[in-house]
Amino acid sequence: MPDLLIELFSEEIPARMQTRAAEDLKKLVTDGLVEAGLTYAGAAAFSTPRRLTLTVQGLLAASPATREERRGPKVDAPEKAIEGFLRGAGVSREQCEEREDKKGRVLFAIIEKPGRPAAEIVAEVLEKTVRNFPWPKSMRWGAGTLRWVRPLHSIICLLSDEQGAEVVPLEIDGIAAGKTTRGHRFMGDEAFEVSSFDDYEAKLKHAKVVLNPAERADTIWHDATNRAFAAGLEVVDDRGLLAEVSGLVEWPVVLMGEIGEEFLQLPPEVLQTSMKEHQKFFSVKNAASGQIERFVTVANIETADDGATILAGNQKVLSARLSDAKFFWENDLRVAKSEGLTAWTERLGNVTFHNKMGSQKARIERIAALAREIAPMVGADAALAEQAALVAKADLSSEMVYEFPELQGLMGRYYAEAAGLPGEVAAACQEHYSPLGPSDDVPAAPVSVAVALADKLDTLTGFWAIDEKPTGSKDPFALRRAALGVIRLVLNNGLRLHLDRLIDAQLLRHQIDANGDREQALLEDMLREVAQHGVFGSAVRAVIDQFEGDSPEWLAQVENHSPDLSDDLLSFIHDRLKVHLRDEGIRHDVIDACLAMPNRDDLALLVTRATALSETLATEDGGNLVQGFKRANNILTQAEEKDGVEYSFGADPKFAESDEEKALFAALDKAEAEIKPAMEAEDFAAAMAAMAALRGPIDAFFEAVQVNSDNQVVRRNRLNLLSRIRQICLQVADLTRVEG
Repeated sequence: MPDLLIELFSEEIPARMQTRAAEDLKKLVTDGLVEAGLTYAGAAAFSTPRRLTLTVQGLLAASPATREERRGPKVDAPEKAIEGFLRGAGVSREQCEEREDKKGRVLFAIIEKPGRPAAEIVAEVLEKTVRNFPWPKSMRWGAGTLRWVRPLHSIICLLSDEQGAEVVPLEIDGIAAGKTTRGHRFMGDEAFEVSSFDDYEAKLKHAKVVLNPAERADTIWHDATNRAFAAGLEVVDDRGLLAEVSGLVEWPVVLMGEIGEEFLQLPPEVLQTSMKEHQKFFSVKNAASGQIERFVTVANIETADDGATILAGNQKVLSARLSDAKFFWENDLRVAKSEGLTAWTERLGNVTFHNKMGSQKARIERIAALAREIAPMVGADAALAEQAALVAKADLSSEMVYEFPELQGLMGRYYAEAAGLPGEVAAACQEHYSPLGPSDDVPAAPVSVAVALADKLDTLTGFWAIDEKPTGSKDPFALRRAALGVIRLVLNNGLRLHLDRLIDAQLLRHQIDANGDREQALLEDMLREVAQHGVFGSAVRAVIDQFEGDSPEWLAQVENHSPDLSDDLLSFIHDRLKVHLRDEGIRHDVIDACLAMPNRDDLALLVTRATALSETLATEDGGNLVQGFKRANNILTQAEEKDGVEYSFGADPKFAESDEEKALFAALDKAEAEIKPAMEAEDFAAAMAAMAALRGPIDAFFEAVQVNSDNQVVRRNRLNLLSRIRQICLQVADLTRVEG
């Protein structure tokens, strides 16, 4: 069984495309081979800046011959039907057999396909792969029609076994397949022939090319950390940069250089970002102080002076880059100390956040107003929360963030500290963007939490107000991430919030901004009432009555609140909550059962209830109780539909006839006495334990008692007893929504 070696040798492939391209090459070729009947034992793909390589081991020498029988129409079917069948099967009338069938004589096509040699199939599959390769961007060159990411120079396509190696006959746009390649562009560029993958990999290494990107990355990291350790320092871990740099070199040579003394006082994040983004340098820090003191660069060539010339050139370019960063830093500090961060906030009045939602400054003012309302709910000082919200995004006007947008928030903290603002305000400047993802840290400081929640709720309500909701997989404004951020802020900090009130208030605030009303004091009173107490109609009416002259027309329209928008947004947040809790093992139907209960906008309460229900359902009593509840509910529902009445009260133990029936009355009395105080204390575990204890009496009742008795008095009493089961269980959760 031969092995296959493919190499596509070109000009430099962008590092960001290499890994995906290697995976695509492997998938396209192996899928094509299998589809043509060639199975294989294993395959692996590799990439360097100048080549994509695929090795396939244990390939069949030829595809097996196949014979297929395909049933067709009856012999006397219309001519067009027969012609269509023959055309689809790819056979002539003479290649068909007539056979007797229960419906008469029927045509059977005999399709025989002889086996084909591996070389022929490989040539077809590889040409199709190269011509249709899914590069994100590609180009044409010369007079050919072939498109590739960069000009393609040569192709190796080799089948090898114990008898030797055979070049697969193949030519694509004048490039004939062969068994010749080249090594490193400067240290080993002489062409050489290969006879197998092992021979190929060994000769490449001799020609100063490390084929495996993982090996290149390991070499870089090992040499970098050793050099740093020797100097008493450590390399800042950056796996993304490591993957990128390993795609820029074929023969990694690690060098460590100095950072100019005049730049060492820059914030370490500024140094790290500047070196990473502009130069692809690793940062090397002093573990004790956290200060970045040196850098590591990776060259693609060995030099006689051990990289001294390369380092000198890199240090010269780095100094120019860091001089810019130093200028930005010093200029921003001057503004922060002399004018304060509010000067930057004022400039954001000229920056549009969204054409339907006004400027960044208007958005900041909305966030500040909401943060002030949220502050007492999360244990924060209202004035500090408002102050933090007003300056949290000021650094968007700074020169440093303009150059390095990824430093927003972090630079805000530095500038707030320089301006002498309280520590809580400075921390909120950095933390209010968090959490940005499912693994990001969640702020815990009350002021930071208030501003972070206000920021995310303003984003969500704003885009809901202008009907720019996520659709399908499209979410251009990262609203799903914002909703998850709200969820994690609430749950991680154990916050008890009425989200629907905050959503209502902020939706109103967006409407006020959109309509340009300026009776701000009156309107803020109304918004405060809505946010804190959920009072809508009376709060709006009170404001309308205080307007001098006619109140705004739009304000009268929202006096009787329409919940469509806020309920839709709350449902969106609940959907993200389901995804979040699914990873923690809580089923969606369990959450649905809890969402049907009161206070569903209180996410912490909702999760506590759902967790308790999930744990109860995991027990034998809990799981079986659901079946007993559903049986009771089904019998009761059918009887109510049939009789046209509601059986909801009046069950009396004096009409009980069997011991099991009497025992169920007693069990329900006991459960009700335990569940009611437990629910009032929000002790859902105790309430659900009491509910699960009903499993035995309910099961015994159904085994011993016929509900639909001939005695109508007894029947009604038993139906009312089932109603008690339903009422007691539905106090805890809506078990009708639990599956199974």
